[in-house]
Amino acid sequence: MRVCVVGAGAIGGLLGARLAAAGHEVSLVARGAHLAAIRANGLGLKDDAGVRSLRVPASEDPAGFGPQDVVVIALKAYSIGPMLARIAGLLTPDTAVVTAINGIPWWYFCRAGGPFDGQPVECLDPRGEMVRALDPRQLVGCVVHGSAEVVAPGLVHHTSVGSFILGELDGRTTPRVQAFAAAIEGAGLRAPVSARIRDDLWTKLVGNTSYNPVAALTGALMSEINANPALLELIRRMIVEAIAVAGAHGCRMTVSLEERFALARKLGDVKVSMLQDLERGRPLEIDAIVTAVCELGRKAGVPTPTIDGVEALIRERARHR
Repeated sequence: MRVCVVGAGAIGGLLGARLAAAGHEVSLVARGAHLAAIRANGLGLKDDAGVRSLRVPASEDPAGFGPQDVVVIALKAYSIGPMLARIAGLLTPDTAVVTAINGIPWWYFCRAGGPFDGQPVECLDPRGEMVRALDPRQLVGCVVHGSAEVVAPGLVHHTSVGSFILGELDGRTTPRVQAFAAAIEGAGLRAPVSARIRDDLWTKLVGNTSYNPVAALTGALMSEINANPALLELIRRMIVEAIAVAGAHGCRMTVSLEERFALARKLGDVKVSMLQDLERGRPLEIDAIVTAVCELGRKAGVPTPTIDGVEALIRERARHR
Protein backbone atom coordinates (compact mmCIF):
# COMPACT_ATOMS: atom_id res chain seq x y z
CA MET A 1 0.00 0.00 0.00
CA ARG A 2 1.00 3.64 -0.49
CA VAL A 3 0.71 5.21 2.95
CA CYS A 4 1.59 8.77 3.93
CA VAL A 5 1.86 9.39 7.68
CA VAL A 6 1.19 13.05 8.41
CA GLY A 7 2.82 13.62 11.78
CA ALA A 8 5.72 11.22 12.17
CA GLY A 9 6.10 11.73 15.90
CA ALA A 10 5.73 9.00 18.48
CA ILE A 11 2.62 7.15 17.25
CA GLY A 12 2.92 8.17 13.60
CA GLY A 13 6.59 7.25 13.57
CA LEU A 14 5.87 3.87 15.15
CA LEU A 15 3.19 3.04 12.58
CA GLY A 16 5.22 4.36 9.66
CA ALA A 17 8.34 2.44 10.67
CA ARG A 18 6.47 -0.82 11.12
CA LEU A 19 4.63 -0.48 7.79
CA ALA A 20 7.85 0.40 5.98
CA ALA A 21 9.61 -2.61 7.51
CA ALA A 22 6.75 -4.78 6.25
CA GLY A 23 7.34 -3.60 2.69
CA HIS A 24 4.74 -0.89 2.20
CA GLU A 25 5.52 2.34 0.35
CA VAL A 26 5.58 4.77 3.26
CA SER A 27 6.24 8.52 3.25
CA LEU A 28 6.42 10.76 6.30
CA VAL A 29 5.49 14.36 7.03
CA ALA A 30 7.63 15.72 9.86
CA ARG A 31 9.49 18.91 10.73
CA GLY A 32 12.45 20.42 12.51
CA ALA A 33 15.29 18.38 13.96
CA HIS A 34 13.21 15.20 13.77
CA LEU A 35 12.78 15.63 10.00
CA ALA A 36 16.47 16.44 9.53
CA ALA A 37 17.50 13.29 11.41
CA ILE A 38 15.10 11.08 9.41
CA ARG A 39 16.48 12.46 6.16
CA ALA A 40 20.08 11.99 7.26
CA ASN A 41 19.94 8.62 9.02
CA GLY A 42 16.48 7.12 8.42
CA LEU A 43 13.67 6.71 10.92
CA GLY A 44 14.91 4.82 13.95
CA LEU A 45 12.63 2.45 15.87
CA LYS A 46 13.62 1.12 19.28
CA ASP A 47 11.64 -1.77 20.75
CA ASP A 48 12.16 -5.19 22.35
CA ALA A 49 13.94 -6.35 19.18
CA GLY A 50 16.54 -3.62 19.51
CA VAL A 51 17.11 -0.55 17.33
CA ARG A 52 16.64 -0.50 13.57
CA SER A 53 16.65 2.26 10.98
CA LEU A 54 14.22 2.55 8.06
CA ARG A 55 14.99 4.68 5.02
CA VAL A 56 11.73 6.41 4.08
CA PRO A 57 10.96 9.60 2.13
CA ALA A 58 10.26 12.48 4.51
CA SER A 59 9.31 16.11 4.03
CA GLU A 60 7.68 19.03 5.78
CA ASP A 61 5.42 19.49 2.75
CA PRO A 62 3.15 16.58 1.78
CA ALA A 63 2.47 17.96 -1.71
CA GLY A 64 5.32 16.09 -3.40
CA PHE A 65 4.34 12.59 -2.32
CA GLY A 66 1.45 12.20 -4.78
CA PRO A 67 -1.79 10.20 -4.46
CA GLN A 68 -1.97 7.67 -1.62
CA ASP A 69 -4.07 4.65 -0.73
CA VAL A 70 -4.12 5.76 2.91
CA VAL A 71 -3.27 9.04 4.63
CA VAL A 72 -2.75 8.68 8.38
CA ILE A 73 -3.20 11.88 10.37
CA ALA A 74 -1.19 11.46 13.56
CA LEU A 75 -0.92 15.09 14.63
CA LYS A 76 -1.75 16.86 17.83
CA ALA A 77 -5.32 18.17 17.68
CA TYR A 78 -4.29 21.84 17.49
CA SER A 79 -2.10 21.15 14.40
CA ILE A 80 -4.71 19.36 12.29
CA GLY A 81 -6.76 22.31 11.01
CA PRO A 82 -3.94 24.06 9.13
CA MET A 83 -2.79 20.74 7.63
CA LEU A 84 -6.10 19.60 6.11
CA ALA A 85 -5.88 21.88 3.07
CA ARG A 86 -2.24 20.84 2.52
CA ILE A 87 -3.00 17.14 2.09
CA ALA A 88 -5.29 17.68 -0.92
CA GLY A 89 -2.59 16.45 -3.32
CA LEU A 90 -2.43 13.11 -1.46
CA LEU A 91 -6.10 12.32 -1.98
CA THR A 92 -8.05 10.53 -4.66
CA PRO A 93 -11.76 9.68 -4.32
CA ASP A 94 -10.68 6.28 -2.98
CA THR A 95 -8.08 7.46 -0.44
CA ALA A 96 -8.88 6.64 3.18
CA VAL A 97 -7.95 9.36 5.68
CA VAL A 98 -7.28 7.59 8.99
CA THR A 99 -7.23 9.79 12.10
CA ALA A 100 -4.87 8.29 14.69
CA ILE A 101 -5.35 11.14 17.15
CA ASN A 102 -6.09 11.74 20.81
CA GLY A 103 -9.34 12.94 22.31
CA ILE A 104 -12.61 13.93 20.66
CA PRO A 105 -11.97 14.33 16.89
CA TRP A 106 -13.25 17.31 14.94
CA TRP A 107 -15.39 14.90 12.89
CA TYR A 108 -17.18 13.45 15.92
CA PHE A 109 -20.70 14.29 14.66
CA CYS A 110 -19.99 13.55 10.97
CA ARG A 111 -21.93 10.56 9.62
CA ALA A 112 -23.18 10.03 13.18
CA GLY A 113 -26.95 10.43 12.77
CA GLY A 114 -28.93 11.95 15.60
CA PRO A 115 -29.72 15.58 16.45
CA PHE A 116 -26.14 16.86 16.07
CA ASP A 117 -25.31 15.08 12.80
CA GLY A 118 -22.74 17.02 10.76
CA GLN A 119 -22.19 19.73 13.37
CA PRO A 120 -18.65 20.79 14.35
CA VAL A 121 -17.22 20.38 17.82
CA GLU A 122 -17.03 24.08 18.62
CA CYS A 123 -13.97 24.11 20.88
CA LEU A 124 -11.99 22.36 18.11
CA ASP A 125 -13.59 23.85 15.00
CA PRO A 126 -15.48 27.03 15.96
CA ARG A 127 -16.22 28.11 12.37
CA GLY A 128 -16.81 24.63 10.94
CA GLU A 129 -13.82 24.95 8.61
CA MET A 130 -12.37 21.53 9.48
CA VAL A 131 -15.68 19.76 8.92
CA ARG A 132 -15.90 21.35 5.48
CA ALA A 133 -12.25 20.71 4.55
CA LEU A 134 -12.63 16.99 3.77
CA ASP A 135 -15.38 14.80 2.41
CA PRO A 136 -16.45 12.96 5.57
CA ARG A 137 -16.89 9.78 3.51
CA GLN A 138 -13.09 9.59 3.26
CA LEU A 139 -12.59 9.62 7.02
CA VAL A 140 -11.84 6.49 9.04
CA GLY A 141 -11.68 6.59 12.83
CA CYS A 142 -8.67 5.13 14.63
CA VAL A 143 -8.19 4.63 18.36
CA VAL A 144 -4.61 3.93 19.43
CA HIS A 145 -3.80 1.92 22.55
CA GLY A 146 -0.19 1.75 23.60
CA SER A 147 2.54 4.29 23.97
CA ALA A 148 5.67 5.49 22.25
CA GLU A 149 8.03 8.43 22.67
CA VAL A 150 10.42 10.33 20.44
CA VAL A 151 13.51 9.95 22.62
CA ALA A 152 15.86 11.74 20.22
CA PRO A 153 15.47 13.35 16.80
CA GLY A 154 14.74 10.57 14.34
CA LEU A 155 14.34 7.88 17.03
CA VAL A 156 10.99 6.53 18.26
CA HIS A 157 10.89 4.26 21.32
CA HIS A 158 7.92 1.87 21.29
CA THR A 159 7.26 1.43 25.00
CA SER A 160 4.08 -0.67 25.21
CA VAL A 161 1.65 -2.77 23.21
CA GLY A 162 0.51 -1.31 19.89
CA SER A 163 -3.15 -1.58 18.92
CA PHE A 164 -4.82 0.52 16.22
CA ILE A 165 -8.61 0.06 16.31
CA LEU A 166 -10.12 1.07 12.96
CA GLY A 167 -13.74 1.89 12.14
CA GLU A 168 -15.88 3.67 9.57
CA LEU A 169 -17.69 6.66 11.02
CA ASP A 170 -21.09 5.18 10.10
CA GLY A 171 -20.28 1.68 11.40
CA ARG A 172 -20.02 -0.16 8.08
CA THR A 173 -17.36 -2.80 7.47
CA THR A 174 -15.65 -1.82 4.23
CA PRO A 175 -12.87 -3.34 2.09
CA ARG A 176 -10.64 -0.30 2.63
CA VAL A 177 -10.74 -0.67 6.41
CA GLN A 178 -10.17 -4.42 6.21
CA ALA A 179 -7.23 -3.92 3.83
CA PHE A 180 -5.51 -1.35 6.05
CA ALA A 181 -6.15 -3.46 9.15
CA ALA A 182 -4.49 -6.39 7.37
CA ALA A 183 -1.50 -4.20 6.52
CA ILE A 184 -1.10 -3.11 10.14
CA GLU A 185 -1.45 -6.68 11.39
CA GLY A 186 1.15 -7.78 8.85
CA ALA A 187 3.47 -5.13 10.30
CA GLY A 188 3.32 -6.77 13.73
CA LEU A 189 0.74 -4.50 15.38
CA ARG A 190 -2.87 -5.21 16.29
CA ALA A 191 -5.67 -3.66 14.24
CA PRO A 192 -9.16 -4.81 15.23
CA VAL A 193 -12.02 -3.46 13.09
CA SER A 194 -14.91 -1.91 15.03
CA ALA A 195 -18.52 -1.37 14.02
CA ARG A 196 -18.87 1.25 16.82
CA ILE A 197 -15.68 3.31 16.68
CA ARG A 198 -17.09 6.04 18.96
CA ASP A 199 -17.54 3.44 21.72
CA ASP A 200 -13.84 2.60 21.39
CA LEU A 201 -13.00 6.30 21.30
CA TRP A 202 -14.80 6.93 24.60
CA THR A 203 -13.28 3.84 26.22
CA LYS A 204 -9.84 5.37 25.71
CA LEU A 205 -10.95 8.98 26.17
CA VAL A 206 -12.35 8.56 29.68
CA GLY A 207 -8.83 7.61 30.78
CA ASN A 208 -7.15 10.41 28.84
CA THR A 209 -9.63 13.01 30.13
CA SER A 210 -8.68 12.11 33.67
CA TYR A 211 -5.13 10.73 33.78
CA ASN A 212 -3.60 13.21 31.30
CA PRO A 213 -4.38 16.47 33.11
CA VAL A 214 -3.76 14.91 36.52
CA ALA A 215 -0.32 13.74 35.35
CA ALA A 216 0.49 17.16 33.91
CA LEU A 217 -0.65 18.92 37.11
CA THR A 218 1.31 16.61 39.40
CA GLY A 219 4.29 15.51 37.30
CA ALA A 220 3.48 11.90 38.23
CA LEU A 221 4.00 8.77 36.15
CA MET A 222 1.03 6.48 35.55
CA SER A 223 2.34 4.03 38.16
CA GLU A 224 2.60 6.82 40.75
CA ILE A 225 -0.94 8.04 40.09
CA ASN A 226 -2.28 4.50 40.36
CA ALA A 227 -0.55 4.11 43.73
CA ASN A 228 -2.17 7.26 45.15
CA PRO A 229 -5.69 6.62 46.55
CA ALA A 230 -6.61 10.32 46.66
CA LEU A 231 -5.69 10.85 43.01
CA LEU A 232 -7.50 7.67 42.01
CA GLU A 233 -10.67 8.92 43.69
CA LEU A 234 -10.44 12.17 41.73
CA ILE A 235 -9.90 10.22 38.51
CA ARG A 236 -12.81 7.92 39.32
CA ARG A 237 -15.16 10.92 39.63
CA MET A 238 -13.93 12.30 36.31
CA ILE A 239 -14.37 8.96 34.56
CA VAL A 240 -17.90 8.54 35.91
CA GLU A 241 -18.81 11.99 34.56
CA ALA A 242 -17.27 11.21 31.16
CA ILE A 243 -19.12 7.89 30.96
CA ALA A 244 -22.39 9.73 31.61
CA VAL A 245 -21.63 12.12 28.73
CA ALA A 246 -20.82 9.22 26.42
CA GLY A 247 -24.07 7.47 27.34
CA ALA A 248 -26.08 10.61 26.66
CA HIS A 249 -24.66 10.58 23.12
CA GLY A 250 -25.55 6.92 22.57
CA CYS A 251 -22.13 5.42 23.29
CA ARG A 252 -21.13 2.75 25.74
CA MET A 253 -17.83 1.68 27.26
CA THR A 254 -16.35 -1.51 25.82
CA VAL A 255 -14.99 -2.44 29.28
CA SER A 256 -16.19 -1.96 32.85
CA LEU A 257 -14.91 0.85 35.05
CA GLU A 258 -12.66 -1.53 36.99
CA GLU A 259 -11.34 -3.04 33.76
CA ARG A 260 -10.53 0.49 32.58
CA PHE A 261 -8.48 1.04 35.73
CA ALA A 262 -6.73 -2.29 35.10
CA LEU A 263 -5.78 -1.12 31.61
CA ALA A 264 -4.26 2.02 33.11
CA ARG A 265 -2.26 -0.01 35.63
CA LYS A 266 -0.78 -2.12 32.83
CA LEU A 267 0.99 0.95 31.44
CA GLY A 268 3.38 0.92 34.39
CA ASP A 269 5.94 3.73 34.61
CA VAL A 270 4.73 5.53 31.49
CA LYS A 271 4.90 9.33 31.24
CA VAL A 272 1.63 10.30 29.52
CA SER A 273 1.54 12.57 26.49
CA MET A 274 0.26 15.72 28.20
CA LEU A 275 3.04 15.57 30.79
CA GLN A 276 5.61 15.01 28.01
CA ASP A 277 4.26 18.05 26.16
CA LEU A 278 4.28 20.22 29.28
CA GLU A 279 7.88 19.35 30.08
CA ARG A 280 8.99 20.06 26.50
CA GLY A 281 7.23 23.41 26.28
CA ARG A 282 4.71 22.29 23.69
CA PRO A 283 1.03 23.32 23.57
CA LEU A 284 -1.28 20.93 25.43
CA GLU A 285 -4.22 19.10 23.83
CA ILE A 286 -6.63 20.45 26.41
CA ASP A 287 -9.47 21.18 23.99
CA ALA A 288 -9.63 17.70 22.44
CA ILE A 289 -8.98 15.72 25.62
CA VAL A 290 -10.81 17.74 28.29
CA THR A 291 -12.82 20.72 27.00
CA ALA A 292 -14.64 18.74 24.30
CA VAL A 293 -16.00 16.36 26.94
CA CYS A 294 -17.43 19.33 28.84
CA GLU A 295 -18.91 20.72 25.59
CA LEU A 296 -20.58 17.42 24.70
CA GLY A 297 -21.86 17.25 28.26
CA ARG A 298 -23.50 20.66 27.91
CA LYS A 299 -25.03 19.65 24.56
CA ALA A 300 -26.65 16.65 26.24
CA GLY A 301 -27.53 18.39 29.52
CA VAL A 302 -25.07 16.26 31.54
CA PRO A 303 -23.15 18.12 34.28
CA THR A 304 -19.37 17.59 34.51
CA PRO A 305 -18.32 19.56 37.61
CA THR A 306 -15.14 17.61 38.39
CA ILE A 307 -13.90 17.71 34.80
CA ASP A 308 -14.77 21.43 34.63
CA GLY A 309 -12.63 22.09 37.71
CA VAL A 310 -9.66 20.11 36.42
CA GLU A 311 -9.96 21.86 33.05
CA ALA A 312 -9.62 25.24 34.78
CA LEU A 313 -6.55 24.01 36.67
CA ILE A 314 -4.75 22.54 33.64
CA ARG A 315 -5.41 25.65 31.55
CA GLU A 316 -3.82 27.83 34.23
CA ARG A 317 -0.94 25.35 34.64
CA ALA A 318 -0.27 25.56 30.89
CA ARG A 319 -0.29 29.34 31.03
CA HIS A 320 2.37 29.37 33.77
CA ARG A 321 4.65 26.59 32.55
